[in-house]
Amino acid sequence: MNGKAIPKIVYVDMDDVLVNYTEAVTFKKLQKPEQAYPQAELGFFSCLAPKVGGIAVMEKMLEHPEIEPYIATAPSLQNPLCYMEKRIWVEQHLGMEYVSRLIIIPNKGLLKGDILIDDHVEGKGQEFFKGDLWQFGSIRFPDWSAVEIELFNNFLR
Repeated sequence: MNGKAIPKIVYVDMDDVLVNYTEAVTFKKLQKPEQAYPQAELGFFSCLAPKVGGIAVMEKMLEHPEIEPYIATAPSLQNPLCYMEKRIWVEQHLGMEYVSRLIIIPNKGLLKGDILIDDHVEGKGQEFFKGDLWQFGSIRFPDWSAVEIELFNNFLR
């Protein structure tokens, strides 16, 4: 063995973790209350605003030799264009390196890794993920600052 550490595999959800999904849905519903699924609108996913701090932590993870980061996001069944639009968002905000690390998956329980950072603990297979599930937006991980501290100061030790 060469003494090199095996990188920790970290998956990060997009909706309400990397991007302000719920905020955008709420805003669109106020604009067009008759529209049942604003997320089905062309351009919805590609124009979502990033969560504060998320891009910086994603870039830091990519540079860290002990972390192998991926984006693991569930598709919107109301919008088949979301597959393309989520990929466009990733390229625009995180670059081509993360495009090659984008996984669009309806069942996150199929993923193998060390950490899944998601705003939900169930519903898309999160409850079956074998690694650690970090619930973004919870008391423990209310924002990206808390994730960054836990990941780089505690988890990697």
